[in-house]
Amino acid sequence: MASTSTSLIPLRGNGRRASFSSSPAKTALQKTLRFSLSSRSSMVISVKSSSTVNYNEAVVDEEMDRIRRLQNGSDVRGVALEGEKGRTVDLTPPAVEAIAESFGEWVIKGLEKERGRPVEDVTVSLGKDPRLSGASLSVAVFAGLARAGCSTFDMGLATTPACFMSTLLPPFAYDASIMMTASHLPYTRNGLKFFTKKGGLTSPEVEEICDKAARKYANRLTRVSTMLNSPPKRVDFMRAYAKHLRDIIIERVNHPIHYDTPLEGFQIIVNAGNGSGGFFTWDVLDKLGADTFGSLHLNPDGMFPNHIPNPEDKTAMALTRAAVLENSADLGIVFDTDVDRSGVVDNKGNPINGDKLIALMSAIVLKEHPGTTIVTDARTSMALTRFITVKGGHHCLYRVGYRNVIDKGVHLNEDGIETHLMMETSGHGALKENYFLDDGAYMVVKIIIEMVRMKLEGSNEGIGSLIKDLEEPSESVELRMNIISEAKYAKARGTELIEAFRSYIEEGQLEGWELDSCGDCWVSEGCLVDSNDSPAAIDAHMYRAKVSNEKDEEIGWVHIRQSIHNPNIAINMQSSVPGGCLQMTRALKDKFLLASGMDEFLDISQVDKYATNGKMG
Repeated sequence: MASTSTSLIPLRGNGRRASFSSSPAKTALQKTLRFSLSSRSSMVISVKSSSTVNYNEAVVDEEMDRIRRLQNGSDVRGVALEGEKGRTVDLTPPAVEAIAESFGEWVIKGLEKERGRPVEDVTVSLGKDPRLSGASLSVAVFAGLARAGCSTFDMGLATTPACFMSTLLPPFAYDASIMMTASHLPYTRNGLKFFTKKGGLTSPEVEEICDKAARKYANRLTRVSTMLNSPPKRVDFMRAYAKHLRDIIIERVNHPIHYDTPLEGFQIIVNAGNGSGGFFTWDVLDKLGADTFGSLHLNPDGMFPNHIPNPEDKTAMALTRAAVLENSADLGIVFDTDVDRSGVVDNKGNPINGDKLIALMSAIVLKEHPGTTIVTDARTSMALTRFITVKGGHHCLYRVGYRNVIDKGVHLNEDGIETHLMMETSGHGALKENYFLDDGAYMVVKIIIEMVRMKLEGSNEGIGSLIKDLEEPSESVELRMNIISEAKYAKARGTELIEAFRSYIEEGQLEGWELDSCGDCWVSEGCLVDSNDSPAAIDAHMYRAKVSNEKDEEIGWVHIRQSIHNPNIAINMQSSVPGGCLQMTRALKDKFLLASGMDEFLDISQVDKYATNGKMG
């Protein structure tokens, strides 16, 4: 009879040999376990007993799941350094090498299919933010790409939008690019974003790459290939990218007096949050004649010592506001770590992010493209919809997730619906005119151009005046519920909760709640359904419900979704009446979370605290 209880240590990502405890099964397992040494083949296993079969399946599954769990929508993210309570390091050099190699192979395969012939000298660039883990993980990326047969180019400190633009701007025009960043997440985290000349990869494409990488990772018996036959070539792409942005401002402002320095007379404060955005100060604004005295946190520091580099962060916005007012500046700019998001502060010190930033960009874009459709995620306010509609635009709400919002805009344009702006409340914003790229710097460029034009037309009101008609909701609340589960089961648990929420509403168990609608679309398949013949894959389940009181008066909405970055559930709600969010939270807690039993695998302490005393924490 086969042995059924043995203390075993699973294979480690950076360990190259299986380790077993002393047991009767040890000798038999060592004799019957055979690995294929090729990095491109699957693991081959011969077994003679049920104990070794069960052991090996568990080890292989766990090793492969390590990589698959690193996927976060269209990105890869994980813990790269010790120091985060409750989280272990999972984004290791061996894992990153396997992912980079799989991406390189995916790029080569795609080019061969596109060109109908074998390809040689496939080029891939790598940029990174200032995180402390960037140096060691960069070695792993270059090693993986080299194993795939790619020529590599090191951009050094860079931004996410610049990495994509490195696939387009001559003389660089690489076949693909990777940005190493974890955006606004803690210094312990890191991640990878992938681009080809067609744009950022989709969630299904990243899933395919991670699945292939998982097999390599579980298979590999060698350490990270630190000795590269052909080391990466160092390139200064950021200088070319900055010039690209400067040229756009110069040409579109077309200043009648000082053409080459159209920002003379303007003071602009930049808060780079110690991320990658400092270049915008000295390589864009300064060279265009702007006064940038008073700018904050421009030096790159991977510990992010001053505040979270995030345009949604209250400290970041407050510090920028104070600098704008102290220096009587015309504009304040807040970038996130990798500069694919931004927020601004107007000349009166008013923070403009979230719905306000979407409204500002909508006002600018609708001047240039009257009647265009604007896509946002479904956490935006009803007031924003009215603002866009009054200005002659069409508002399409869609699933949360910047990639989802951008892809929806792409699909609408393909279907003949003119869509020039796609924005998420987090500060991600993409424009059709800019390759559908979410570029925080380009968005700020658009705002700066409009600010200069207004001044040339004789207005001193500042860009904040463009959104003076935007109403604000009476209340707005965001709550989180952590999923109490092993990491590998968390996503399934989250899906279970979200689908139960939908069922409760459809069955009338939450009186006065109904799945929300936008135009001809109903919130029934993720947020808003895709009306085309090839709907996008759902990377995280979510629904939005509108809520009415006993008099059938609409008081607000609740949006509930899975986080794609962490094992938790996000609840956003807005109300047009005082006390509405508290009323909706109590109903959500009592009539759904407790009534359904879902609270058994959730930490609902934030919901409970707010429902009890109206305070968040």
